[in-house]
Amino acid sequence: MAEVTLNNICKSFGSQVALADVSMTVPDGSFVVLLGPTGAGKTTTLRLVSGLDKPDSGTILIDGVDAVAQSPAQRNVAMVFQQYSLYPHLSVRENLAFPLKSPILRTSAEEIVRKVGEVAETLQISHKLDNKATELSGGEMQRVSIGRALVRNPRIYLMDEPLSSLDAKLRSDLRIELKRIQASLGATILYVTHDQIEAMTMATQVGVLDHGKLVQFGTPREIYEDPVSIYAASRLGSPKINILPADFFPGAPGGAVSIGLRPEHIRLGEGQEVQTVRVEHLGDQTRLHLKINDLNLITLTESHTQIQPGERLKIAPQFPLYFGSNGERIKS
Repeated sequence: MAEVTLNNICKSFGSQVALADVSMTVPDGSFVVLLGPTGAGKTTTLRLVSGLDKPDSGTILIDGVDAVAQSPAQRNVAMVFQQYSLYPHLSVRENLAFPLKSPILRTSAEEIVRKVGEVAETLQISHKLDNKATELSGGEMQRVSIGRALVRNPRIYLMDEPLSSLDAKLRSDLRIELKRIQASLGATILYVTHDQIEAMTMATQVGVLDHGKLVQFGTPREIYEDPVSIYAASRLGSPKINILPADFFPGAPGGAVSIGLRPEHIRLGEGQEVQTVRVEHLGDQTRLHLKINDLNLITLTESHTQIQPGERLKIAPQFPLYFGSNGERIKS
């Protein structure tokens, strides 16, 4: 596997700036997730690392070697896309073997059989090897798509929202599977998503992108607990962080115009009075949807709460985050 370093990468398409002075390192053996909405620059970053596009300026180092002038084949990276990109007329075995038959790789027939068998076992699809791709479920097709990348033993795996077209149950299952595979292989993965749950559960580091700028890079816990801005704070956490005027509660530091409160960081029983609008029982916890004047917020409470819609409660902040007029974090 390999370490990948981006130094001051800039990329524009006409007048549209896709990436603006992005620098970050994907450590060897790490699972780095790029997080942000459509247009943030996530897929552009993958295309630049893969060699499908070239940066306007800056360097991309793969294991310390500048890869900007290298072709995608020379970089030895593998991409997994949202769509499965399988050959429907071929069997699972033939789809998995296809990348190994490239003249560049010069893989022997015996080695192809061995690698296909190993990857099929890792992905738990050995019993499907003789099935046509069209005979598979969505989850199985995505496993084969991932397997086509795994057989090549590339230096880095680039994954562009590979789970987004699956249903919730399959996404959950494959999140666990992907993390298991990455850990067992010691693979380096650069993974694109807008799904914060994928970022929180799979990533060793998260890069938060906003209109082509890398606004924060760190572990999921670091970004969740110590965000640099409202934007970064809003990228992780479900339900989303509550953003209220800084004077909603006493004690805001100078220059603060907003206070951010994670749902689990609102204490019930004292402080400001609010009205309960809706109560959602989720089994292991209950979400309370609260309202004061024109402000809406969500907090969490224990699963067997007796609180009812319309009931008035008092709330106080716990571990508040403060932000200035530009949305940047202000440390209290």
